[in-house]
Amino acid sequence: MYLLLKAPWWLAGLVHAVQPSAPAPIRAPLRDLPWGQLNILHTTDTHGWFAGHLQEASYQADWGDYISFATHLKQQAADRGVDVLVVDTGDRVEGSGLYDSSIPPGKYTYDIVKKQSMDVICCGNHELYHAHTATREFTINAKNFKESYLASNVDIIDPNSGSRVPLAARYRLFETPNLKLKVLAFGFLFDFTGNANNSFVIPMKTAVQEQWFQDAIREECDIILVIGHVPVRQSEFDTLYSAIRQVKWDTPIQFMGGHTHIRDYVKYGPNAYGLESGRFMETIGWASIKGLSTKESVEGRAQSLTFDRKYIDNNIFSYHHHTGLNESTFPTNAGTNVSKMITSARKELDLSIKVGCSPQDYWISRAPYPSNNSILSLLSSTILPSIAPDESRSKIPRIFLMNSGAIRFDIFKGAVTRDSVYSVSPFAGGMGVIKDVPYDKAKRVLEILNKAKNMLGSNHLATRNTDGVDNSLSHLVAFGNRPSSQSVLSWTEDKELPPGYTTSDDLGNQGDDTVHEKIQYYDVPNCIQGRAAFPKDGVEPEKVDVVFVSFIEDWILRALLLTGQEYGKDEVTPFKPGTSFTDAFGSWIQANWKVDSAGSC
Repeated sequence: MYLLLKAPWWLAGLVHAVQPSAPAPIRAPLRDLPWGQLNILHTTDTHGWFAGHLQEASYQADWGDYISFATHLKQQAADRGVDVLVVDTGDRVEGSGLYDSSIPPGKYTYDIVKKQSMDVICCGNHELYHAHTATREFTINAKNFKESYLASNVDIIDPNSGSRVPLAARYRLFETPNLKLKVLAFGFLFDFTGNANNSFVIPMKTAVQEQWFQDAIREECDIILVIGHVPVRQSEFDTLYSAIRQVKWDTPIQFMGGHTHIRDYVKYGPNAYGLESGRFMETIGWASIKGLSTKESVEGRAQSLTFDRKYIDNNIFSYHHHTGLNESTFPTNAGTNVSKMITSARKELDLSIKVGCSPQDYWISRAPYPSNNSILSLLSSTILPSIAPDESRSKIPRIFLMNSGAIRFDIFKGAVTRDSVYSVSPFAGGMGVIKDVPYDKAKRVLEILNKAKNMLGSNHLATRNTDGVDNSLSHLVAFGNRPSSQSVLSWTEDKELPPGYTTSDDLGNQGDDTVHEKIQYYDVPNCIQGRAAFPKDGVEPEKVDVVFVSFIEDWILRALLLTGQEYGKDEVTPFKPGTSFTDAFGSWIQANWKVDSAGSC
């Protein structure tokens, strides 16, 4: 049973609004793409944002525009006598209304995604959280992309045979169309343990010992392409790099990663680099390699290899610049048709319905916590305390705990649409409660959770920072707001730069295609807490109900155990049965940020 219906009760009676069009892109100084013999376009962690960002001009292009972009770059590669590959490294599901609000989830997005021709594609952890999602990935998406879909360490129970089988092929060996480069490709997932019980993730250290992998890395090839839903600085790629180098000591290796929602580029060793390309259709990654052996260079590499990258802002202004085209020459029939599919799906799902009108911007990590501009502060001080139980326990003191990672995006001033609600809080999980917990134990839970290093582990992205910048990683720092010497547009110091990514990686600080104004980011806690029905005289209650989003149930139980209070899963009961946190969040917005009678803000 899907917990989020097409029209949850908090949408009852809302008026329809004209579907918002994407804002015009902002002109900004741009850096050119570095072309090599082999070039790779990369998306990752799109999480259903195939319509682009309808409230952010820097990322306003949709999946149809990206299809047109890829089509033109492939044609330009043919004209140059080089190659462009298109890859995606997973987490295409869960994160926007376009995916999450349909019944079943992904009703429209699987057809939208498949319109982009992919050379290599793999799954992410979000494709495996739920049994029904994993099954649809196997029966729909893997079949859509046929030999391009790789699952080097993921198995699934075939719903027809009941047997455990690979989700897709383990690896692929193919030739590029123009230079005839032999590419040996893999598609991995990090050592994920939160998957549904109809799927299996083989740990990386086990996978590299399997016979198929040992046979594969002995295949003759010009370059090894390892795509994976794996952070580029996480140990799994180090394991792969070491295993490959034991057999092929100098074959070029290009890693393409994901999962942490950041822009990053890493050097693993000689002739081996890794690219990670952000999140939510904000970033299109571009990796390039020069100096590869080709059939024309029969004597082998005549020069040293050069690896490079760019992080492309996903907007039409960038697309036009990098293709040399304009408003009339850029669109392709295929891309335009997909844009129409997205528009039609959004209309069918009522994603433009206004739920409320936000009085200001609320940020996840672009404002300190606590502060008046922090969405986490809004939740802890106002929204969480307002989520009330049934009347029989409404006057019993309660604390409400949630992980900050459950909030996936910012709220902008103005209209909050149905799509906005899903973008901020996309997960369909419910809420649980442990009743009558001694308060002297319960009050320690938040501190325990927030003192834990990476509370939910890398498997779950417990904490995240908006716009993909993870402040816990010292290698990601801003380089300032000055234009680069590589800028290709005339730009003067008195012009204001758009705010956005200012990435520093292992190649330096010239990776962003668009020169941005630095944005200040702040750390956020693992968890936040709201309180309700506490005595007004300040006296501590003897017992409280401990309420939480169901995703962190195991962590709540562990934290309580550390206080000396042991509870089993059978002592957790549903809180507001049939209501997800997303439902409760949308209800609060509708009740408190009202749209006027004309449907305006």
